[in-house]
Amino acid sequence: MSTSYTGRDIQVLQGLEPVRLRPAMYIGNTSSSGLHHCFTEILDNAVDEALNGHCNKIDVIIGADNSVTVSDNGRGIPVDMHPVSGKNALETILTTLHSGGKFSQKNYQVSGGLHGVGISVVNALAEELRVTSYRDGFSFTQSFSQGNPKTKLTKAPLNGHVRGTEVYFRPDPEIFKDITFKTSVILERCRAKAFLTRGLKISVVDQINNQKEVFHYKEGIRDFINVLTAGKNCLLPEPFFLDHENDMRLELVLQWTPDTDSIVHSYANSIHTTGGGSHENGLKSGLTRAIREFISRNNLLPKGIKGMTADDVKEGLVAILSVFIKGNLEFQGQTKERLNSEVGPVVETMVRTAFENFLFHNPTSAELVVNRVLLACQARQASRLAQKTVRRQSYTKRLSLPGKLADCTSTDVNLTELFIVEGDSAGGSGKQARNRYYQAVLPMRGKILNVEQATSEKMQANKEIQDLINCLGTGLGKSFDYGRLRYGKICICTDADVDGYHISTLLLTFFYRYMPELIIRGNVFLAQPPLFQITIGSGKKQQVHYAYADQERDRFLAQDKNAVIKRYKGLGEMNVDELKETTLAPGKRRLLQVRIEDTVQTDQVFETLMGKDVSKRFLFIQENAGFVREVDV
Repeated sequence: MSTSYTGRDIQVLQGLEPVRLRPAMYIGNTSSSGLHHCFTEILDNAVDEALNGHCNKIDVIIGADNSVTVSDNGRGIPVDMHPVSGKNALETILTTLHSGGKFSQKNYQVSGGLHGVGISVVNALAEELRVTSYRDGFSFTQSFSQGNPKTKLTKAPLNGHVRGTEVYFRPDPEIFKDITFKTSVILERCRAKAFLTRGLKISVVDQINNQKEVFHYKEGIRDFINVLTAGKNCLLPEPFFLDHENDMRLELVLQWTPDTDSIVHSYANSIHTTGGGSHENGLKSGLTRAIREFISRNNLLPKGIKGMTADDVKEGLVAILSVFIKGNLEFQGQTKERLNSEVGPVVETMVRTAFENFLFHNPTSAELVVNRVLLACQARQASRLAQKTVRRQSYTKRLSLPGKLADCTSTDVNLTELFIVEGDSAGGSGKQARNRYYQAVLPMRGKILNVEQATSEKMQANKEIQDLINCLGTGLGKSFDYGRLRYGKICICTDADVDGYHISTLLLTFFYRYMPELIIRGNVFLAQPPLFQITIGSGKKQQVHYAYADQERDRFLAQDKNAVIKRYKGLGEMNVDELKETTLAPGKRRLLQVRIEDTVQTDQVFETLMGKDVSKRFLFIQENAGFVREVDV
């Protein structure tokens, strides 16, 4: 082992080298969400042109070559020589971190760009990136690869008055684990941008599936809330809407439903702040103070209720908050998931003043909101009393784990794994194949309750769900405590057939509705057992392979047409060694981490597939039946 450590051992990375060496620092990760973050960076640049009044049309193309192209009719990227870099301005922006026109308010009053790194990061992670700027009667084009210029800037005359920017991006397979863009993710992000920017038209062409979608909303976020509340019983006759501008512009639309959960989408300069932040905190404080003042002045607080909280106000709330901040905009990290700018007090004042005025001038709507909040307050206090009773009774009792659980020895959450398997047969094999020190197995008998349609009483009476809750140890809903989680990995492991997929969906519905933090923190996985065992050759030359999809099976068959194929219909058909090697053993198994890439779409999918409204599922089947290649009957 070398003991010398000198200045020669210190690396100084140049240009875009840091991005390629540590891409997760700039885009979060190199999986699907990181890939789509690159698309969002390109899209945000075009939207910034629209936010500042220079663009009203954006075109997106999902190419058959695993590329995306974003075009706008804005001002076009400058191409004149930069006085410091000695390169043209377009090349400077694409190849230099912390370069761009958004550090001052001279050219962009409002912008989602902060550090001048977005498009240069995308360029560094591209196998090919081609930018064309249309301005001054000419088109200027330059191509790049892995952050380096591949061509010089070329100039060609234009016919007619054309202006704008076109960016073609094909991701680098050396960086990304999956280079396939998901049409659904791109559509949802484009739709959200169109909702947030009234009058902006965004068209998306999917060349792979030969589809086209156009998003154009004259009412902006008021159209957005109609989408979020479709099929729900809304309390207010019309959503509350606020559009106010002082030093900062704020748009807000509110509605309440009888649901116990809430939907709050917050944005800052059209950037979706999935982690909330100061503006969202200001919204909650403003609403709470407005409702509390209305209740106090009208003496509406019932006897026995000590006081209402922000959680009571939030229950059943559907809200979209969009703020447009001039000047210094601060997010937490380059992925911009949380707003840090000190705008909380400003948002609180705006919301409190406007909503308090709304309540006093709309007595019917005020009564509906107040009754909804007080109902949540009563339920919370009753629940707290019940929890105290349960805690007192449980002081002398040990943790009650279901008898069918084969628990592990370790208590280290960073190490432990729980495999939820389908039926006693798979449970028996799993218990033998597992590593008893850190792997636990919980067999589920049949299909669990569909919690999307069930009442809380039915959930409490359902043994399978209660067994799962007891195993995990966190509690659920408002009583959820992540610090009490007993397993760091929760692996849903079901058969590769219709029933198995249905059980997986039921379990995911339960986790998403009642323990969403487990998904957000990356604790939930789908095990990917093989579909086929393929034996090639015989005797000492015999080789056993496993295929996880039909395409893999076909590749093995191309090598040897006499190969023996065994189709696994369920985990119970595998012997212990096979199950251990393919599904349980780290390093050999395949686990698919469950992630939420778009909360709006995710919520709508669960409601469509698992909700009470049968007509939504019928329409979904009609619209998607043509994409089904095989039907398991």
